[in-house]
Amino acid sequence: MAGKHSEDNEKRTKYTYYEGDELPKAFRKENEGEEIPRAFRKQVEENEIPKALRKDQNIEELGVNKTKMSKKKTKHKKLKTFGKVVLVLAIILAILLVVAYWYVNNKLGKTQKVKINYDDLGISEETDSNLSGYRNIAIFGVDSRSDDYGVGNRSDCIIIASINNSTGEIKLISIYRDTYVNIKGHGLDKITHAYSYGEAPLAINTLNKNLDLNIKEFVTVNFDSVSEAVDQLGGVKISIDSEEVKYINGYIDETSRVTGKKSSHITQAGTYNLDGVQAVAYSRIRYTAGGDYKRTERMRTVIEAMFAKLKTKNIGEINAFADKILPCVYTNLSTGDLISLIPNIAKYKISESIGWPYDTKGITLDRWYGVPVTLESNVIQLHKEAFGESDYIPSEDVKIISNSIVNKTGYRK
Repeated sequence: MAGKHSEDNEKRTKYTYYEGDELPKAFRKENEGEEIPRAFRKQVEENEIPKALRKDQNIEELGVNKTKMSKKKTKHKKLKTFGKVVLVLAIILAILLVVAYWYVNNKLGKTQKVKINYDDLGISEETDSNLSGYRNIAIFGVDSRSDDYGVGNRSDCIIIASINNSTGEIKLISIYRDTYVNIKGHGLDKITHAYSYGEAPLAINTLNKNLDLNIKEFVTVNFDSVSEAVDQLGGVKISIDSEEVKYINGYIDETSRVTGKKSSHITQAGTYNLDGVQAVAYSRIRYTAGGDYKRTERMRTVIEAMFAKLKTKNIGEINAFADKILPCVYTNLSTGDLISLIPNIAKYKISESIGWPYDTKGITLDRWYGVPVTLESNVIQLHKEAFGESDYIPSEDVKIISNSIVNKTGYRK
């Protein structure tokens, strides 16, 4: 028996455990104090404990990772929210632009539009570059009593609305209708005849060539359209002096007959809210002191008063105004041109009115003319006063025309 037990013990002692063998229950760790058998220590030591389960740094790393994940999620949410806001704003802006375009296009579609060839306008590259900061628009008031704005109608009123693109400042430059200038294909003549010979394109060419300007756009109106515009605005406030009272009622009667509108006489000097007929009559007075020069000043006064009144109107009133007036306007302004003016409407302000030429002298040849003395010096002064070009040198075209006027009239500085 003893021999058998001894043999069994010896066999038990010599038994070798391999890494794949299951640990006998007797050696399984039941508590913290029990020691892992030597045969199994290597296996446990060599097997690396996963980082996620290490007690010494697990808590800290998990905390950091959790914070990073939280920040990433928050940042992602913020970016996602921001993206939604930008998308919504972009959609709203797109809708507003489409509506604005439709609105302006619808309104402008009511005007009498004409296309003109810019090559016919007499603008030199140098002039166009020098005046690139200004938008110069010609306003013609023709003596037509109907919707006829074409050849044969003289421009009783010639005003250049010069807009400073940076400041929104507008200067109104009135050109005296009897000014002696060169008209392409017709030689020296009154500037008012340019529109009659070749309507807006030739009138613009004459202004550009004789004054070194870059006018590309125009608006033509007549008595009816101005009278209607003033009435739509609810009248304009203007002061009438005693000398003007003597003549204004005759013009009121004539304008009433032409437009088919009734109006009342003005019997004494004072400040009045003039209706359309009265405002047109006031702008046509030319027999007071100052003659045609004073008349052009009155035209500028009416335009300034209309512009000031328009800026006080709300959207609905402006809409009604546009519906009535645009059909009475003859222009080459496109929808895009008008839209480009819209963003700056609030800052537009008429800062100055200029009568040109500054120095003139009358002469009677085949008829009476107002001769600029000289054309060259008057152009220099215009560019200094209207465009801030203190050292302006006129173009060769202006110098040649100026010399031809001097040779014809003998009038020089």
